[in-house]
Amino acid sequence: MPKFNRMHLVVLDSVGIGAAPDANNFVNAGVPDGASDTLGNISKAVGLNVPNMAKLGLGNIPREQALKTVPAESNPTGYATKLEEVSLGKDTMTGHWEIMGLNITEPFDTFWNGFPEEILTKIEEFSGRKVIREANKPYSGTAVIDDFGPRQMETGELIIYTSADPVLQIAAHEDIIPLDELYRICEYARSITLERPALLGRIIARPYVGEPGNFTRTANRRDLAVSPFAPTVLDKLNEAGIDTYAVGKINDIFNGAGINHDMGHNKSNSHGIDTLIKTMGLPEFQEGFSFTNLVDFDALYGHRRNPHGYRDCLHEFDERLPEIIAAMREDDLLMITADHGNDPTYAGTDHTREYIPFLAYSPSFKGSGLIPVGHFADISATVADNFGVEKAMIGESFLDKLV
Repeated sequence: MPKFNRMHLVVLDSVGIGAAPDANNFVNAGVPDGASDTLGNISKAVGLNVPNMAKLGLGNIPREQALKTVPAESNPTGYATKLEEVSLGKDTMTGHWEIMGLNITEPFDTFWNGFPEEILTKIEEFSGRKVIREANKPYSGTAVIDDFGPRQMETGELIIYTSADPVLQIAAHEDIIPLDELYRICEYARSITLERPALLGRIIARPYVGEPGNFTRTANRRDLAVSPFAPTVLDKLNEAGIDTYAVGKINDIFNGAGINHDMGHNKSNSHGIDTLIKTMGLPEFQEGFSFTNLVDFDALYGHRRNPHGYRDCLHEFDERLPEIIAAMREDDLLMITADHGNDPTYAGTDHTREYIPFLAYSPSFKGSGLIPVGHFADISATVADNFGVEKAMIGESFLDKLV
């Protein structure tokens, strides 16, 4: 019998909690990440009011400086700690894959100066469409369509750009380049970026609609990922016949590996929370693991260096946290964490190498407090331990600490 019949893991994408010990080995627009602190710098710069996460113990997590506007709780209702990344990377796939037990010793390739001509030429030859060379660099997804969307509407050229992540993104107006064609081009781009010197984590189709000055990205995004290079705890659960539910871009991040119920993409964080609560209420979901990613923190506010928007997004999640808790059963465990940092007060627009927070709550808890500082993969080892399956490559279970 598992200790918790159901475990729910929610990743607040990019919500780091202070520079990791090796942060200075990672740079952001030429600036080492050593002073990055997503939650801390937001709290310091614009204030942070997250009473529900604070009640679980967010303000109790050990830090060099306390979160300025998130108080420590003398009697928290949950367990809390921070976790360090082992893998060589600070991107979405590396973070999530390590959370599920993998150690990524060779990072994916990134292209800060844009993709090489060879890749662009191959895509042009396959698609019969030219690529806008000026867009070929790290770019905000909304800025790139504002800047080049009018030209695409006139010429039918492809907007290909990248970001801090190891991704190739293709933006296309749905009235100019139909979705089927865009997806086909992305599938070809996936086929030519599976090995070095262009080993990319994801190819992302980024369709949009509207008129110049009023473009809007649609929910028809599609991510084409590579599969994890070794079995994750998701695979171990699936092989054991245990239900695994994916909410948001989790299915894309793992290329479907180990996931037997894909609940679909999120239109927003709020929509993702709605989907999670719906998933928790499914009568057939009696035992198993749900895995949710809420990406708005990262995509809408971190990369755009908007601390006010990031703070408000954290407030919105915190306000809805009681709804998630209300949907829990007595033998459920809720875990809240992140996958990397993206300090909106920091240099550049890249992710930041940070610890991630970890909060755990169950209606069955008799105790509460801090658990030892660990590593991302400890989450997966704890899930594996709970359901009686083998852990993946790395990670140490802290299941016995959750009482």
